[in-house]
Amino acid sequence: MGASLPIIQPSQPPPLVRRPEWLKVRLPGGDKYTELKALVRRQGLHTVCESARCPNVAECWGHGTATFMILGNLCTRACGFCAVPHGKPLGLDTDEPRRVAEAVRTMGLDYAVVTSVNRDDLEDGGAAIFAETIRALRRAVPGCKVEVLIPDFRGNWAALKTVIEARPEVLNHNTETVPRLYRRVRMGAVYGRSLELLRRAKQLAPHLPTKSGLMLGLGETYEEILQTLGDLRAQQVDIVTVGQYLQPTRNHLPVVRFYHPEEFARLKRDGEALGLRHVEAGPLVRSSYHAHDQQTAAAGNLET
Repeated sequence: MGASLPIIQPSQPPPLVRRPEWLKVRLPGGDKYTELKALVRRQGLHTVCESARCPNVAECWGHGTATFMILGNLCTRACGFCAVPHGKPLGLDTDEPRRVAEAVRTMGLDYAVVTSVNRDDLEDGGAAIFAETIRALRRAVPGCKVEVLIPDFRGNWAALKTVIEARPEVLNHNTETVPRLYRRVRMGAVYGRSLELLRRAKQLAPHLPTKSGLMLGLGETYEEILQTLGDLRAQQVDIVTVGQYLQPTRNHLPVVRFYHPEEFARLKRDGEALGLRHVEAGPLVRSSYHAHDQQTAAAGNLET
């Protein structure tokens, strides 16, 4: 008899997919990184760079840029891909907008990105704090452009209006993955609701650039990616970011496959062929990665 095949028990984790040699992440360090980390600690703030274990923290912080995460550091959802801590939030810090603005002023930024945890415990999902943060930035740093990456507010469209009326330069809401994988990847989220948020944002402010992001490597097909890009185009989304999912800890969803840079380049071409103003695609691309350049590129494409 031939050698028997090994029996894989149902409780065993799926085999690990090796990270390719060309996908390298810089270790954080340097004077700028140290200064920014000290500033964030001093102001009692959080950044998605640290909380979500972003692979670009060394590059971005080394250049003195960061994405501020408001509404605390505890998310009311526990998505399978996200490293941001989850649990019961500790209340609402109404002084947070002022401290974010002070940090941006100290850093001398002319483009600020603000995101948040999900706050399903709040009636407006934290929209009022988003709006006040935008206004505080306007007061503290006149001329600074503000991009916000917002949650879905559980479909509270009055909350969406509150944010838009504060006049950010870019409104971002990530769809994250293809609809088939939503139940496994995005706990508490609804694909159709995310599309509706983006559609309503354009209806409320037709000239406001809207943006969304996808991460690849969770088991989606190329056809599903293109369909999702087409869905975003149908909502008149201007900018889309597409990056490689990296498993933050062993407790998070595993990587099913790694996409080669050439595949990301193809997705950029195919996405822009669908009519999207700008597609930023690459293994380490994230929502706020080179956000100012993305906004500038989309504006240039709008004019041509």
